[in-house]
Parts: sequence; C-alpha cells; structure tokens
Amino acid sequence: MKRKKIIISAFSNLYTDQRIEKVCSTLFENGYRIELIGNDWGGAAKMSCPYPFSRIQLTSKSLKTAYFEFNWKLYHELKKKADQDTILHANDLDALLPNYIIAKKLNIPLVFDSHEIFSEMPAIQGKLSQKLWRYLEKKIIPDIKFMITASGSYAEWFKNKYGIHPVVVQNAPRKINFIIEIPENNPKIFLYQGVINPFRGIDKAILAMHHLENVIFKIAGDGPRKKEYEELVSQENLQNKVEFLGKLKPEDLRKITVTADVGMSIEENGGDSYLYSLPNKVLDCIQAKVPLIMSGLPEMRKIKNQFDVGEIIKNHQPESIAEAVNLILNRGRESYQEELNKASEVLCWEKEELKLLDIFQKASQ
Repeated sequence: MKRKKIIISAFSNLYTDQRIEKVCSTLFENGYRIELIGNDWGGAAKMSCPYPFSRIQLTSKSLKTAYFEFNWKLYHELKKKADQDTILHANDLDALLPNYIIAKKLNIPLVFDSHEIFSEMPAIQGKLSQKLWRYLEKKIIPDIKFMITASGSYAEWFKNKYGIHPVVVQNAPRKINFIIEIPENNPKIFLYQGVINPFRGIDKAILAMHHLENVIFKIAGDGPRKKEYEELVSQENLQNKVEFLGKLKPEDLRKITVTADVGMSIEENGGDSYLYSLPNKVLDCIQAKVPLIMSGLPEMRKIKNQFDVGEIIKNHQPESIAEAVNLILNRGRESYQEELNKASEVLCWEKEELKLLDIFQKASQ
C-alpha cells in the first residue's frame, strides 16, 4: 500500500533539531513521503536530507512578530501543499494553528508533537504572550486526536489539563553501535551541551569550577545567555577552567560527548515546562556512556531510580554541584558503565520510533 505524504512543520531553522531529524528519518525510511518546512530564524545553514525540505524566509526583527509572520506564511504553504492524501505534523504550539486550520478545512489527520509545555516556558512567564499561547492551547489541544510528547510527566500534565492522552515518544538518541573507549583525560572534562538559556544551572556550574581541581568545564551550544555567562567567566577569572565550544552539528556534538568524564543536566524549576522535562542531554549522555550530575526533577529522579547513571545534586549551590562532580570523578567513569549500558538499551530511539510509527499508522487509516 502506498504510504501517505506527511508535511512536517516547525518554528526552527532545522539545522540542530535532533528530534525533528529523527522523526523525519524514521518516517522516510518506513516509506512515507516526507516534506519538511522550517524557517530561517537564527540562520539558514546548509543541510542535506534524503527528503525535500524548505525554510520560510522571515523578515521580522523580533521573535514576537516572527511567530506571527511564520504562522501566516506557513498557513499559505500548507494550503498549497496539503491534499486529501496528506497527514499534517505540527511540532510544538508555535506551529500548531495553521496546521489545525488546514486539517479542519480538508478533513485530514493532524499529529501534534509537543516537545515541551510551550505555554509554561520560562521565557514567556508572566508576559502577555503567555496568555495568548495558553488561549491557543486551551482552544485547540482538547480537539487533537493524535498527540505525542517528550516525557511521561508532560503527558500527565496534558491529561490533567485537557483530558487528552498523548503518546510518550522520548527524545532519545539512536544507539551508538561502536565500543566507546574511555579516554584518560587530564584535566578531566565536565560537559554541558544544549541551549545556553536561563534555568539550566550553567551559571552555577561555572561558579562550581572554583571548587574543582584538574577539571575543565566545556559548554557546547549557543543561546541568549551566552554573552552573560562569558562575562561571568571573565569576572570570576575562570578563563583557564571554562571553554565555550559554540553551536555544533549533531554529529560533531556526539563526538565531543563521548570524550567527557561527567555530563550535566541540572535544570532548575523554571515553571512546568522545565519541572516536567526529560532533557535531551540526559539521554545523550546515557547513550554515550557518560555518567552525569542531575537535578532532582521528576523525570531525572525516575531515571536515577531505575538506573545508576550518575548523581543527583543536593541543591544548586556551587559547592553541591562540585561535590556531585567529584563523586563521579572519584568513582570513575568505568564504574558507571554497567548501568549506563543497561539504560542505553532501554532509552534509545530504536524503542521510541516504534511508538511514533504506530501513531502515524493510526493516522493513516
């Protein structure tokens, strides 16, 4: 049977979005005809994909107006490209409205993937835009038939709020199918990977470097707080102990991750979106067999209770962060390998994609 066409859209420049890349690849490899639509907000770096993709050009100068412009232009793109043989796939709330309108007009299936709880993100807390996103969420989400989300706690939140039952498809990486050799680093490498945003604990981890000897803190990523944190490093005279690697392609980031002695995911409770998240970096470190320090948020505690893959910090004081890092360094990366191996067999894309394929199979019927 000929598979349907799937138009996947996201407010993203697509370059470093690992979840979208994995979803597209899985669907493409399983015979669906894929078309991916993003935008050029934050740049339009060259990409190569086995399926067609395009980026909507945005002229907006602020993120607020960029959202409106993208949704307007996405609506017209979907109107041109969607037909009765199409499944629409919206990534996050900021791409949902045009998909929802076109799906209703054409009476075609829509799959909504909520990577986070968009209306509860720290960046919009207490702002007018938060009211708008909450309104949109309340109007549309209860009417969604096919929804996926990135953590069990997110699914529970949406169920309690809107009576909907999303399928949990964790953003786990693909299995690393080669033997990882543990390097003898000197100094030891403490790694943060991801967006440089508030509530990620990065500033506290920088200050923790005062309490760590023979350790270098590498920060892989970019984001709105990068300049502020670079200034903090300078003020604290930690230039020899902290290194900013910039934004890396997913394949280059993976090469860096496997070299680390300790990873970190010490998100703070910056609202429900952070509180209930399962950060990608946790699953990336597990797959790279790197033990990590974690905050005691629900999804991370769940993993720690199931697999001994690292240490939970007592609190976000720099001394407590340093204590957890030292605990891992003193035990050694080797001593975590058995548990990391077990976790990597369970928490991998090969398991998650089966749930993804199941939901698109149902949407195709």
